[in-house]
Amino acid sequence: MHLSNIIATLALAGSVIAAPFRKGDSLYKGITKAGRKFVGTALTLRNETTEGEIIKQEFNSFTPENAMKWESTEPSRGNFTFADADRYAAYAKKNHLQIHCHTLVWHSQLPKWVSDGGFDNKTLIGIMEDHIKAIVTRYKGSCTRWDVVNEALNENGTYRSSLWLDTIGEAYLPIAFRLAKKYDNKAKLFYNDYNLEYNAEKTAGAKRIVKLIKSYGVKIDGVGYQAHLASETTKTAPGPAPDQKTLEAALRATADEGVDVAYTEIDVRLNTPATAEKLAVQAATYQRIAASCLAVKKCIGMTVWGISDKYSWIPGVFAGEGAALLWDEDYNKKPAYYGFLKGIKGNKE
Repeated sequence: MHLSNIIATLALAGSVIAAPFRKGDSLYKGITKAGRKFVGTALTLRNETTEGEIIKQEFNSFTPENAMKWESTEPSRGNFTFADADRYAAYAKKNHLQIHCHTLVWHSQLPKWVSDGGFDNKTLIGIMEDHIKAIVTRYKGSCTRWDVVNEALNENGTYRSSLWLDTIGEAYLPIAFRLAKKYDNKAKLFYNDYNLEYNAEKTAGAKRIVKLIKSYGVKIDGVGYQAHLASETTKTAPGPAPDQKTLEAALRATADEGVDVAYTEIDVRLNTPATAEKLAVQAATYQRIAASCLAVKKCIGMTVWGISDKYSWIPGVFAGEGAALLWDEDYNKKPAYYGFLKGIKGNKE
């Protein structure tokens, strides 16, 4: 989208973006001023200088998009390949950024030696510990937070069938958290999942997971609400993102169990091509997501899943959908950026 189109869209968006933004405003400055801890982005380090400039201005945290996942860090048993993940730790140190490290135990992006290994319970627990020990120890002091277990639930709130559940049972969840705590007692430990934002059966499942982990005497610090949402009905979304009341209730469902909450992977897709009208609705959606976090005291921060639409994962997975992020493909701020910032600045508790 070119600048002239953005200006027209800003005018159309009306009250959504009619906030008194000042020179020097930024996302992370807004959220830290509100007493919360971070605004982050998913990050893939690439030869793209504009992204680095935006990160310095707008964010104080990032999540490595793929570099710390199992297939990237232990492609064969006991063979750890940390060179890429090390770049992210170094980048964070150089730029004084928090890292939301991602992810230790997940059913996806596993190397074949794990997913097809046919291991028994005891052996698989040992493999889990060896992996967690190696990666968590290596990045101890670098990782502010860890997604310890990722996406363990079906949409109806029951456990997802996976290598971990089918071999170890539900105990794999507290075991993973116990091991993460064993090897880094300072990083905050999160359970992370999508579609928790609707305050429905899956949200109740996340609440149950928190209770389960605590029932084992194991600490869990937070629940991550991914917030891969849509601003309108699409082929893959039954309707627009929940209203603010529902979003707040969903966050409180797990926060009431004594843990922090955060939005960890925000993007808001729409049917492409984008129009000024669609972008105005998207801006309002981003505003209420941010406002819902700021309305819930235990919501410590938010991460958007990428900077520019140029590199968003959405079009490659959901045909005909996209334009989901805060900057367009030319790194111009979209109405969504201003809606998100207004949501951050507009609510005080």
